[in-house]
Amino acid sequence: MIRHRNETPAIRDVWQDLRELTQARIGLARTGNAQTTRDVLEFQAAHAMARDTVHTPFALDVLTDALRPAEPLIVASAASDRNLYLSRPDLGRQLAAECRSALTPGPWDLVFVLADGLSAQAVTRQGPALYHACCRALPSWHIAPPVIATQGRVAIGDDIATALQARMVAVMIGERPGLTVPDSMGVYLTWAPYPGCPDSRRNCLSNIHTHGLTTDEACAKLVWLMLEARKLGLTGVDLKERAPGAAPLQREPVSKPAIVPPEGS
Repeated sequence: MIRHRNETPAIRDVWQDLRELTQARIGLARTGNAQTTRDVLEFQAAHAMARDTVHTPFALDVLTDALRPAEPLIVASAASDRNLYLSRPDLGRQLAAECRSALTPGPWDLVFVLADGLSAQAVTRQGPALYHACCRALPSWHIAPPVIATQGRVAIGDDIATALQARMVAVMIGERPGLTVPDSMGVYLTWAPYPGCPDSRRNCLSNIHTHGLTTDEACAKLVWLMLEARKLGLTGVDLKERAPGAAPLQREPVSKPAIVPPEGS
């Protein structure tokens, strides 16, 4: 049963302890049978922020500067604008034909693709740090210049890797913004990618953001997957993530009353 958060000091303290462990809206106050005005307004503000996030484009100058000393290549998908991107997912998975000439074939061991997805700000905030950390961890690898893909979905990495003749592609992409986290990034790793490659051949790390998976944790998991992928010659459902020292975040155990799960989960 959810009570008013100010009903008694004991109840207030219990919910406050839980709130410190999650950004989800739990233990909401109420007025009669309705939520309080404050909670309704906070929900509406978060919803507006999520909508704005989806429609906010890359700050290309900021992202390019953050990737230096690498010189990123900038390409676009076959979706010419945001409305088309949202209504035609298939076009977001394809590299625009005029962009292919900007990609110089390798061969390369690996290419990182930074695609806006549904949250360009997530990739701008989390992507460069993870890119640099992985490059430092793989000093002997022949890594292609990073590729920034606008109006891109995960599968655009297959087209890009094929054009570059890269053996492996890691697509960093903005995840669907929830009502508490608008800047969560995911990474999709694919060995021997090709146009039309099924998602079952990919490994995914998700929830990379300030309150989720940290850059160091994501780097440890991703580099382990990359090394295993090169050794075994595969990714996807046949490559199980067992990176040592990369276990999920440990939190103090707490009692678990009925709570609302995090929005966007």
